[in-house]
Amino acid sequence: MRRLLPASRAGRALALGATLLCAGAALAPAEASSASVSLRTEDHVALGDSYAAAPFVPTQVDAVCARSNQNYPSLVARSRSASLMDVSCAGATTEDMTAPQAAGTAPQLDALDRGTYLVTLTIGGNDIGFSTVLGTCAQLTPGNPPGAPCRTYFTGTGTDWITEAIVQTGPKVAHVLRGIHRRAPHARVAVVGYPDLFPDNGVGCTSKSVPLAAGDFAWLRDKEQELNGMLAREARRARVTYVNTYAPTVGHDLCKPTGERWIETFAPETPAAPVHPNATGESAMADAVERALPRRGPHH
Repeated sequence: MRRLLPASRAGRALALGATLLCAGAALAPAEASSASVSLRTEDHVALGDSYAAAPFVPTQVDAVCARSNQNYPSLVARSRSASLMDVSCAGATTEDMTAPQAAGTAPQLDALDRGTYLVTLTIGGNDIGFSTVLGTCAQLTPGNPPGAPCRTYFTGTGTDWITEAIVQTGPKVAHVLRGIHRRAPHARVAVVGYPDLFPDNGVGCTSKSVPLAAGDFAWLRDKEQELNGMLAREARRARVTYVNTYAPTVGHDLCKPTGERWIETFAPETPAAPVHPNATGESAMADAVERALPRRGPHH
């Protein structure tokens, strides 16, 4: 893949914020990574990256993985009165499903067993280096604010390197889904896509807190939709559920004002990682999962 430019301050915040800045996150004294268990509850295992873990969203319950007890898996589990084992972790890639991501963490798929009833998975964004791409875009913006310098950088050789990375990530996601099925053969599996980050109409909002060139918003929107499209295809091929969180979050992207914005800017005003869902965004993702999944019933 094309070499990325060194990350700017905003880029470093995006690339590292989900994994390093969380070191100071406060842990709730009485919280664990599982919801309260009642008799004969569903066993829900949550896998994935920072869009599942929800870095900086109050209250943080795991400083290593920047995991919130208000992330979408926690909200879904509470709604379903399910027993939750949440091993989602900021910065996770498909490789971290089968290998330790950091000291003290186990491969995420190790949380699964034959008794697992529900698995939610959000993965792929870090495999394509999307945070680093955004940092590169931010660094290129001052040279051509009304243009599309990031699109030019990643497509100028005749190959769209982000599209190429998405294509290469597809088989990795398929491998993860096969691994889930082997470890939890009776589980209902939901691949949860990414919410709407950028204006769906392609009209941007270049500013100090959103340092993207005007012409790059539509291209970045298209790349996110390509990523979600790949996830939907892999879910369909694996005969599992795909949860579309993009459509129900349109109109609440990072260009909207505080209160309407469910995705924070490069300089968040509401507790969240840069260009990640805030608490309201995680709640919207949870609602989408709830709509897509029946209560107890036939799996897959």
